[in-house]
Amino acid sequence: MLIVAGHLVVDPPARAAYLDGCVEVVDRARSTPGCPDFALSPDLTDPARINIFECWTDRGSVEAFRGSGTGDGQDAAIRDASVAEYEIAEIRSLT
Repeated sequence: MLIVAGHLVVDPPARAAYLDGCVEVVDRARSTPGCPDFALSPDLTDPARINIFECWTDRGSVEAFRGSGTGDGQDAAIRDASVAEYEIAEIRSLT
């Protein structure tokens, strides 16, 4: 299991449009085999921040999807980013 998590920073007035432009990316990811969850969300306290959470069953699924991620317009809107991939060895359900 792989978790990709972190955040992007965009200009605050551009955040809503950026997220609107990501709806297709989220839908595409969630329909990709090996992707149980994929979410982009506005941060509740920082108007420039977009939180990222992705869950993947294997590295091959992540790598197959990466080529179909954001477009040039979205990339240009990103002012800063901090995103990391975590390989999970064990999972303990909390629900």
